[in-house]
Amino acid sequence: MNIKIGKSYLEVLENTVVVAAFKEEIIKSKLEEINIISKEFDAKYNNIEVVKAFIDGKIVTICLVGLGEKEKLNEEKLRVLGGSLVKKLKNIIKSSTCTSDSVDVLNVSLSADYIGVLVEGMLLGNYEFNKYKTKTSEENTIETLTIYTDEEVENEIEKAEILATSTIIARDLVNEPSNVIYPETLANEAVKLGNEYGFEVEVYEQDKIEELGMEAFLAVGRGSSNKPRFIVMRYIQDADNEDILGLVGKGITYDTGGYSIKPTGSMVDMKTDMGGAASVIGAMCAIAKSKLNKNVIAVVAACENSISGNAYKPGDIISSMAKKTIEVLNTDAEGRLTLADAVYYIVNNENVSKVVDVATLTGAAVVALGSVATAVVTNNDEFYEDVKEAADLSGEKIWRMPVFDEYKKLIKGSEADLKNSAGREGGCITAGLFVGEFVGNTPWVHMDIAGTSASNKAQGYKSKGGTGEGVRTLYYLATK
Repeated sequence: MNIKIGKSYLEVLENTVVVAAFKEEIIKSKLEEINIISKEFDAKYNNIEVVKAFIDGKIVTICLVGLGEKEKLNEEKLRVLGGSLVKKLKNIIKSSTCTSDSVDVLNVSLSADYIGVLVEGMLLGNYEFNKYKTKTSEENTIETLTIYTDEEVENEIEKAEILATSTIIARDLVNEPSNVIYPETLANEAVKLGNEYGFEVEVYEQDKIEELGMEAFLAVGRGSSNKPRFIVMRYIQDADNEDILGLVGKGITYDTGGYSIKPTGSMVDMKTDMGGAASVIGAMCAIAKSKLNKNVIAVVAACENSISGNAYKPGDIISSMAKKTIEVLNTDAEGRLTLADAVYYIVNNENVSKVVDVATLTGAAVVALGSVATAVVTNNDEFYEDVKEAADLSGEKIWRMPVFDEYKKLIKGSEADLKNSAGREGGCITAGLFVGEFVGNTPWVHMDIAGTSASNKAQGYKSKGGTGEGVRTLYYLATK
């Protein structure tokens, strides 16, 4: 979708026209320049109605959009409205009575930042993953979206495009099947995106991973014929500043559960188990494209959790880069093992000053919060508040979980330092705390996106399949 900014309404009657109004405003006064009146329209929030008007010898399709009450409108509501609106517009364009694949948005009495998030929602809502369909309809594609406003919106539109594009990068990576995206190809995509967006990428293959002593990570990946990759992405713009934000994404490109094998119904969507990796890669694209004057380093421990004669087994005791030993009680609790080495590496080898890990880590997070919010575990109140402010700006909901000492005791091993599964009780919390054992005193936030990283239906600006959850929160965190 090509976004343009217009200042004159003279040519708009060639296209589908969108008019947005607050509930308390009179529609007629907003439309009198093109002489359209809809007396029956109720401008309540997210009410979208389509009318036809005969103007200057042309039939024009008018899409009336309700913004609701001014004082109740916020950025997230506008994103959702943008997603709903673009779906409506695509259906209009698909109809045989519409002769244009362009849309003009008129009379939007919104501030520049609000217009930006509306466009962000439209761009995200426009996304569909249909790459592998042999027959796709191009008839319902919006080619050009022109925003007519007196506001100076160029910067906000540019930000909207960057954030939407970077989120879509993450969505695409998650939606690709595991025979397309596996450790090697995920690393290749990171290299390609680094070259395109402006961040450095270094990829460690198995010999280097072994040299680093990442034994927990290697244990998870050794059952697969697709060898692991450790991906390091660096964006350093202020070399004199020692403040470096570290991002860690879980990169299990496919998860069978290992010998603690998943049932088929739970395994089908396990191509999405690298949603955390996709999020940090997308965030690096947004950060670099925006040319933020910040220092950010991201890492991904990419591997497959598979089954073979060489795969790790329940009952094994393994080590880690931190030299802490771990009892493997469940091979399907694998993500925390790869994250343990990844967070230890980024803290000790890249010297980040604070770190966020993003992971599709536990079904317990889904049980607790559903698909609405991301569960968060942290060791630092101040850093959590920074992440919370960033999440509020992005519209991505997070919820902080308690970390009482009683939970910490549950991950202690009987025959080793730690155990990788503490059972069902408090599973989201204990999994996060396991990762936290490897960050030392570095401020740390763990985001469990198991429930929010993918959706079984399109809704608002969220797409079916990968949602790109976390990309925009990490971007806003980097701006702080």
